[in-house]
Amino acid sequence: MSGALPAVVVAVALGYLSGSLAWGLWLTRGPRGVDIRTVGSRNIGATNVYRVFGPALGVPVLLLDALKGAVPVLVVPGLAVCAAFPGGRAWCALAVAAAAVAGHVWTCFAGFKGGKGVATAAGVLIALAPLAFGVSAAVFVLAVTITRFISVGSMLGALAFPIAYALLGGGVAQPPFLLGVLIALVVVFTHRENLARLARGEERRFSLRRGGAR
Repeated sequence: MSGALPAVVVAVALGYLSGSLAWGLWLTRGPRGVDIRTVGSRNIGATNVYRVFGPALGVPVLLLDALKGAVPVLVVPGLAVCAAFPGGRAWCALAVAAAAVAGHVWTCFAGFKGGKGVATAAGVLIALAPLAFGVSAAVFVLAVTITRFISVGSMLGALAFPIAYALLGGGVAQPPFLLGVLIALVVVFTHRENLARLARGEERRFSLRRGGAR
């Protein structure tokens, strides 16, 4: 148990720092000289980058935001430090994953104001439970296709993951299920302004064309 606390601190720190990588801010500020926090919805996530700059920057930001969630979940639990993690490497992966999502939402590289956590959450979930994530992704695509609201698809997709995980045979006390519940709560929380706009009928619908997503 003497090594438990350092293991937790190191794992969480690595996950958080990876999740904090502010690709949406850095990639748009470099070639375009624009602070993404001052345009569109003022969010540094991939959806706002896509809406403002189109797929040339929106798609790379989406992929990088997903990778900064998937990579630490796949790498950190295999490090020696996680051998002392309470509960074992599976719980180390959960801590790293949760920290990565938190890093994206509250990034230290942008005044602790980041994205909404969806792409990074997708990265950690596909790394932990790809089959359940596939169901979640299908719900996202279906919801966006029907409603054309990215926010609706994001929230329904996040809520679908723990349900899919449980129905596919995963236990409700297992790390992926608990992480899925936590991520669903975070995603709904970060979309609270979208929920308010939906209630007022002011939410913008998604379009593949530049300028068409909120």
